[in-house]
Amino acid sequence: MRLSDLEQFNPITIQCHDNPDADTIASGYGLYCFFQSKKKQVRLVYSGRNRIQKSNLKLMVEKLNLPVEYIPVEQAVWEKPCGLLVTVDCQYGAGNVTKLAADYVAVIDHHQAEAEAGEWTEIHPELGSCATLVWKMLVEEGYEIDDEKGLGTALYYGLYSDTNQFSELHNPLDMDMIDELPVNNTLITLFRNSNISLKELEIAGIALIRYSYNDDYEFAVIKSQPCDPNILGLISDFLLQVDAVKTCVVFNEADDGYKFSVRSCIREVNASELASYLAEGMGSGGGHYEKAGGFISLRRYEEKFPTMHTEGYFNNRMTEYFDSFEVIYAEKYEVDLTAMQPYLKRKIPMGYVKAGEVLPVGTPITIRTLEGDIDLTVEEDLYIMIGIKGEVYPNRRKKFMESYRVLDKPYNESETLAAAEYSPTIKNRESGKNLSLTEFAKLCVPTGEVHIYARPLDKGVKVFTAWDKDRYMSGRPGDYLAVRCDDCHDIYVVERDLFMRSYDEIQV
Repeated sequence: MRLSDLEQFNPITIQCHDNPDADTIASGYGLYCFFQSKKKQVRLVYSGRNRIQKSNLKLMVEKLNLPVEYIPVEQAVWEKPCGLLVTVDCQYGAGNVTKLAADYVAVIDHHQAEAEAGEWTEIHPELGSCATLVWKMLVEEGYEIDDEKGLGTALYYGLYSDTNQFSELHNPLDMDMIDELPVNNTLITLFRNSNISLKELEIAGIALIRYSYNDDYEFAVIKSQPCDPNILGLISDFLLQVDAVKTCVVFNEADDGYKFSVRSCIREVNASELASYLAEGMGSGGGHYEKAGGFISLRRYEEKFPTMHTEGYFNNRMTEYFDSFEVIYAEKYEVDLTAMQPYLKRKIPMGYVKAGEVLPVGTPITIRTLEGDIDLTVEEDLYIMIGIKGEVYPNRRKKFMESYRVLDKPYNESETLAAAEYSPTIKNRESGKNLSLTEFAKLCVPTGEVHIYARPLDKGVKVFTAWDKDRYMSGRPGDYLAVRCDDCHDIYVVERDLFMRSYDEIQV
């Protein structure tokens, strides 16, 4: 669905969820601005038992002059918005939003689907905030935000709040929005420093004395009283300062599920990956290497674990996580080739970029992909490879020349990246400017002269590669552990589907 699909309606009512947070307000305001620019009669409303009470949200509404209206529950029973009702950061009929009768309904949300999708539905649970989804939809319509610092500030704060001060960012579109929005940083500072009440300070203190601790894997789990998601992050940050705690999870119960915050201070545990593992099949999770978080749907949790207390679930799931993998440090690992088979890479065209042709040597860059950000420095012999699913990895000229043949044919993103969900970008960390990596790509094909050894994984693995000793590549059972035939320390993981599409076994 596109926003232009909804231009047929007039008037339009945009509804935030009950007990609004910064994300639903910001998302609703983005839609309000768009439809107002189309000369529509538009309202931005919310209902529920309580008016907005948190000081940071009251400041947000006041300082940004947001036209949000409160509809008391007793009035909502009989009020029926004419035209179109758009629920934003929530889903029509869900437990966290008062159900208003309406002629037509559209849904724009970033949570897991709770009901059957209607004709006008746009749900993206992979995004960190609904504000990001609204920003994406505005950009698709060519709506100019550059001169609207109030709207930019609102969307920025919506993402900031919903990802626990950006610590739970995991989708590249979230990061793209941060880079592109015009923002009043003075107001963001004001909102940020009006975020915790005395009651929430008490909640944090009580939670910290009610922890459970696993001595074998050095992790802690805490259940907190209901509170703002940022408080979970505050508790997690403090808990991780304990010398015996290397990873931790802090969670609480909301009306529609469980919000949790994850922290890690060891390189063997990527907090973003752990958050995704905890929410698997029941919600969504992600973030940064050290800080992450997520949400588990109450309905889905009760379907899978109808009798298990949440404290038991998080403790058990954490133990399962640590039991699920082995760690390989490629630089020192002695690989057993007798347990592996030789394979040749198929001659499938793929992209490559000479980093020095994009930016000057010595420039610090960040390559942004669905798998996460890769921080590098441009070097003369640095090549950046772009695989058929948008996967990106660095290479050196010597190995590139040994393994690939350059094609005298232009790189075509629509053909080469047919299966990619996100086209990788490159960011100049000095200037902050983003560039599309594929715009500079050229075409190459494997020569088939350098083979690898590989074996399917029967257990999860984390590989610290020779080119990145600080962050690991993850592999699940069924994925493949691979090593180059000419370098036994060039060890890496290939996702199963990608491996099956890219390699042929050599018959010996």
